Amino acid sequence: MNRVPRPVELRPKPRTGSTRRPHEAPRARVGLPKIVSLFSGAGGLDLGFHHAGFPLVFAVDKSLAAILTHRRNFKKTSSIAVDLEELGPSGVMKHLDGILAPGESIGVIGGPPCQGFSRANTGSTANDPRNRLPLLYLQIVEALQVKYQVEFVLFENVLGIKDTKHTVVFRGILSKFREIGLTADVKEYSALDYGVAQTRNRVIISGFRDSEIGRKFQPKKTTKSDLTVRSVIGALPEPAYFSRGLERSDIPYHENHWTMRPISKRFSQPGGADRAGRSFRRLEWDKPSPTVAYGHREIHVHPDGRRRLSIYEAMLLQGFPSSFVLEGTLSAQVEQVSNAVPPPLAKALAVAIKSAMSRVAQASTVDAKISA
Repeated sequence: MNRVPRPVELRPKPRTGSTRRPHEAPRARVGLPKIVSLFSGAGGLDLGFHHAGFPLVFAVDKSLAAILTHRRNFKKTSSIAVDLEELGPSGVMKHLDGILAPGESIGVIGGPPCQGFSRANTGSTANDPRNRLPLLYLQIVEALQVKYQVEFVLFENVLGIKDTKHTVVFRGILSKFREIGLTADVKEYSALDYGVAQTRNRVIISGFRDSEIGRKFQPKKTTKSDLTVRSVIGALPEPAYFSRGLERSDIPYHENHWTMRPISKRFSQPGGADRAGRSFRRLEWDKPSPTVAYGHREIHVHPDGRRRLSIYEAMLLQGFPSSFVLEGTLSAQVEQVSNAVPPPLAKALAVAIKSAMSRVAQASTVDAKISA
């Protein structure tokens, strides 16, 4: 797929002339920070922040299919399909010129590609070129700090980013957080704890300009108990099967409710496909789904053992709402749903940030009244 930048509708250029330095005392905060999403993918992380009330103003990802998905589901957001390594910090700044005014309060979120750190990638090495992307992410944040007030930075990655063989890169990431004046925090999160019927564990690295907000950032776990495959997809009708010329209007129920034809002989076994190996990992009705992370043709097997999951079923197991729609080919949709941050987890993170900012702002107001 060609990496072709998509045009961005520019609004009237805001006034210029701000001389504010990155770490100077801020202006009074008005409303929630606007969100800039880097390595946005289809927008799972973005959706959580959107549902928490944060205005999402800009998104970028190198996948054209992911950006088409983003544009369909976030119609008020300016989004572009371009490789961030090619665009660089200066390119991001140019695109934001017509979207943000100097000095505006923003938050930066995203998920730098994690394949170089993934434990499933048995051939991963410390010098994988993709391991540079978290640092590029922070270099872009550093450039943004010159013109805008970056309140927080947050991104997701796999647990493998903390493995011994990636120690140098991981320490470099934390060092860069300190260098640009953000208080970094590293925590592991389980999607199950936030209402997602999936055993997905990930690292969230967050950084706050105000260390007090960082201390009060405490995402709340859900009390939801029935987190099983059955509870999420048990009542769905049969999906359509991929074929050349298949129109979206021919796909029942939801236009992403389609899957590959069950060609393998394993699907015709008396008990259906077995649970052996990664490629034929069969889900169980009354347990959560294993991690939604697929290869090109390795979508998990439906609990009945007769076919693969549909894209829509995988989306629901990731925690996407039924109204969300993925664009692109079947394989592009597989990639998008695999790479996404579960929206309910993203919302819990966003709500925790919102709550922490509000509590700190209220405390500052009380202190100011006492001082007066």
